[in-house]
Amino acid sequence: MVQEAGAVVGRTRACDKLGVARATYYRRIRPREFTPRPPRPKPARTLAEEERKAVLEVMHSERFVDKAPATVVATLLDEGRYLCSTRTVYRILAGADEIRERRRQARRPEYKKPELLATAPNQVWSWDITKLKGPIKWTYHYLYVIIDIFSRNVVGWMVADRENAGLAQLLIDESCEKQNILPGELVIHSDRGSPMIAKGTAQLLADLGITKSHSRPYVSDDNPFSEAHFKTLKYRPDFPRSFGSIEDAKAFCRNFFSWYNGEHRHSGIAYLTPNDVHYGRAVERLENRQVVMDVAFKNHPERFVRKAPLVTPLPEAAWINPPARQVALEEATQ
Repeated sequence: MVQEAGAVVGRTRACDKLGVARATYYRRIRPREFTPRPPRPKPARTLAEEERKAVLEVMHSERFVDKAPATVVATLLDEGRYLCSTRTVYRILAGADEIRERRRQARRPEYKKPELLATAPNQVWSWDITKLKGPIKWTYHYLYVIIDIFSRNVVGWMVADRENAGLAQLLIDESCEKQNILPGELVIHSDRGSPMIAKGTAQLLADLGITKSHSRPYVSDDNPFSEAHFKTLKYRPDFPRSFGSIEDAKAFCRNFFSWYNGEHRHSGIAYLTPNDVHYGRAVERLENRQVVMDVAFKNHPERFVRKAPLVTPLPEAAWINPPARQVALEEATQ
């Protein structure tokens, strides 16, 4: 179109009227032929091939094979010898594909992400230790807690004046005896604190027929039930800034765990108490709630817009790190 109009009014006016850049127009009617770029000439100061080989021989020598280029250049200068600059040494090594980390590197073991499933009480327990501030700065009491991840019931706890594997083993042993745990039916999960990974603890679990599980290092999400429980403990309105003695700490924890197991309505278990779920009263409690809701719907159906109300059911399972497929399935059913 520009070419046709240009024959009448001129190409410049035609491009202006049609809004076409003249450079674009001329580029299209006279496309440039591709001409390969000439090779870059070697700088006059480039080392000769023999000199490059000499540098590689020096770097490959037993004396300098594990030394950095800057160290090699400085050492040769002290001996009255100059081959090339440090940067040139790096370029020569890069050309020979020899630029890499030559020092030994620490290899951390690969820790597998724990994936634990509980569909009933006493299948998976989680335990941890938290500090309780003492009467003087930098003094602490240590609270050991074992919690069932399905029922959220605290099956064992203890306050001590130190972290100790022997005390932890005693608490685990007593809790298993109290809950009548049989060999092969329980997994105990914890982080990697010293009492948790102690040989004595591992031997006790093996003797009791209990499978042990550990969090990955520095991954707090691998032990979510214990972490969430400690937050519930320390965010209570009556939780003190510090405890005057270990007896005070024990007295507070005795009242707290009595309330937590017997009265606390936990959002993760349909607002039932941990004791209800742990000791098999959940179905009866939920059925009674549904009866109350049915009566309310019968008396005032207009207050329920969409459908008859249903009580929140008890989750069928509790997971530590559910697989991606399980997460997608749960989201799709919501």
